[in-house]
Amino acid sequence: MTRIIVVGGGAGGLELATKLGRTLGRKRKANVTLVDKNSSHLWKPLLHEVATGSLDEGVDALSYRAHAKNHHFDFQLGALKDIDRDRKSITLHPLYDEHDELLIPEREIEYDILILAIGSKCNDFNTPGVREHCIFLDSPAQAHKFRTEMNNQFLKLHAHKEQKTVDIAIVGAGATGVELSAELHNAVKELRLYGFGDLDSSRLNVNLIEAGERILPALPPRISAAAHTELTKLGVKVHTATMVIKADETGLTTKDGQHIPAKLMVWAAGIKAPDFIKDIAGLETNRINQLVVKDTLQTTRDDDIYVIGDLAACTQKDGTLVPPRAQSAHQMASRCFSNIVAKLTNRAQKPYVFVDHGSLVSLSRFSTVGSLMGNLTKGSMMIEGRIARVMYISLYRMHHIALHGFFKTSLMMLVGRINRVLRPNLKLH
Repeated sequence: MTRIIVVGGGAGGLELATKLGRTLGRKRKANVTLVDKNSSHLWKPLLHEVATGSLDEGVDALSYRAHAKNHHFDFQLGALKDIDRDRKSITLHPLYDEHDELLIPEREIEYDILILAIGSKCNDFNTPGVREHCIFLDSPAQAHKFRTEMNNQFLKLHAHKEQKTVDIAIVGAGATGVELSAELHNAVKELRLYGFGDLDSSRLNVNLIEAGERILPALPPRISAAAHTELTKLGVKVHTATMVIKADETGLTTKDGQHIPAKLMVWAAGIKAPDFIKDIAGLETNRINQLVVKDTLQTTRDDDIYVIGDLAACTQKDGTLVPPRAQSAHQMASRCFSNIVAKLTNRAQKPYVFVDHGSLVSLSRFSTVGSLMGNLTKGSMMIEGRIARVMYISLYRMHHIALHGFFKTSLMMLVGRINRVLRPNLKLH
C-alpha cells in the first residue's frame, strides 16, 4: 500500500490530508499520515482574533486526532527534524512535556510520497532586539502570549489611575498588522461591558508601522487607501515609509531616529520559511528558505516530494512567486491532490496555476474592505462594508466545507449562532 505523509496541518496541509483520506485512505488504496507539532488546528488568518480574545480557540480549534479518525487517515504528533531521501523516511524530534520529561523518543516514518506544508514564520530581518522584545503573531502560542500581556496591560491601566494609555506598536502593515490594529479597538469596546467602564479608545495608543509607502502593499492602492482611512478614524496612528532598526524594553527606534514607546510590541513584517528548511535533504531553496518547486508542485530535485502553501516557492508565468495567502494554499492542496492521484494511476500531472480571487481585509466589526477578481468586471471590483464582511466570513466557511462537508459546516454555523447568545463576545480568561 502506498505510504503518503503530509507534514503540516495548516489550511492547505489539513485539507489535502482530508481529501486523501476520504478518497484513498477510506478505500485502502493508500496509508495517509498527517504530521504536525500541535495537537489541534486553527485557521491562521484568524490568529489576530485569538490574540485579542474575539475568537475562543477552545471552541473553534479542531482536534487532529478526532478529524483523522473521521476521515480515514492517521495522525502523528511531532515536529519535522530531517528528511532522508535515499531511505525515503522522515525523522521527527523527540517530544517532551512541560517538565522536560520524555514522552515520545525520536522516530522515523517511511514514505512513498511526501508532502511538505509546514507554512512560514515571521521574518525579523535580524533586527536587533526584535526576538527578545516582540511577539511574532504566527502561531496559536504567540496569540495566547499576546492576549495574556494585553489583558495584563488593561488591568494595570484600570487599577493605576496615573497610567494614561496602553501603548501597543505593530510593525508590518500587511493583513495581519492591519486587522490586529482594528481588532484591538474592538476589544476595548467589549471590555467596557465587562467591568472596565473607564476604558475607551482614547486610552488605547496603537502605532502601526510600515516600511513601505503605504499599508497593505500587496493589495491595490485604492484598497490600501480605504483601509488607511478607516484605521485613522478608529484612532490608529499609521506610520508609512518608516523603518524600524531596533527594539528594546521601552519601544521601537526608527531609521530616522524617532522613538515609538510601547509596552507591547508585535512584529508582523514579512515571512520566511523555518531556518531548518534551508538546504534540507539537499533540496533547492531560495533566500527566505522556501523550497523551490516545479509547476506540478514537485520539488526540483525529487519528484516524490511535493510542497504546498507558504513553504512553496512556485514561480508564475510572469516571473513572480505565488503569494503566501490562504487561497493559494487551498488551491495548491486541490492541485496537489489531483496530481498525486494522477501519479498513482500513471497519468500525466497538470501544472498549478494560481487564480487570484481577490483579497479581503477585516477591520473587526467596524468595516471590511477588499477586491474581488472575476468575470463581473474586466479587472477587480472593490467592495466594502457588509458585503465585504459576508465575503470575508465565507472564506472561513469554505475552509470548513473542505474539511467537514456542507451539512456539518451548517451545523457548526448554527452552534456558532447559539454561542453568540450564550457566551461573552470576548474571551476574558
